[in-house]
Amino acid sequence: MSLLEALLKKNEEWAAKINEEDPTFFPRLANRQSPEYLWIGCSDSRVPANQLLGLFPGDIFVHRNIANLVVHTDLNCMSVIKYAVDVLKVKHIIVTGHYDCGGIRAAMQRQSFDLIDGWLRNIKDIYVKFSDSFTSEMTDKQRLDYLTELNVIEQAKNVCHTTCVQEAWANGQDLTVHGFIYSVEDGRLKDLNVNFDNLDKINDLYHIR
Repeated sequence: MSLLEALLKKNEEWAAKINEEDPTFFPRLANRQSPEYLWIGCSDSRVPANQLLGLFPGDIFVHRNIANLVVHTDLNCMSVIKYAVDVLKVKHIIVTGHYDCGGIRAAMQRQSFDLIDGWLRNIKDIYVKFSDSFTSEMTDKQRLDYLTELNVIEQAKNVCHTTCVQEAWANGQDLTVHGFIYSVEDGRLKDLNVNFDNLDKINDLYHIR
């Protein structure tokens, strides 16, 4: 059996198991999706949103990319946020980074990674912006972990800077942007206490009205 055939077999077994446990599951799922959460996370295969949150398909809308970046020229990410906010009416947008992130580690190195260099520059900019807060006493791991946390906070702010999120707040929509960190070593999520739910919590230079 080839690897692809094995995957299809696993899917068949999974679907049969779900259907046996709850025959209404797939008909309900096919009818509509109404998640309350948008998860913006890293593409890392060790960080599956549904599983680590204990949620089923349909419970969470997911966007993933290298190092969980929210870049305003990334039409994919911007489209996901707009759809989640305007159509799905999610109540929470959760930007989630993870320790031991390869994208963060690569951004801290002085070398080229070819096509990905432009993407990693967004992380390098954060490192430079907060360079004074990195001390010589920090170990390499501590510096990596700290930059990972700073990156989450900055990306959460970037979510708040989008037009659709600000318009949602202006219209009284119930929407909060959060920042989480996931540890691949123990499977636990940590709340960075980054919670934005109105325009007053972001710099007024970014306000659209």
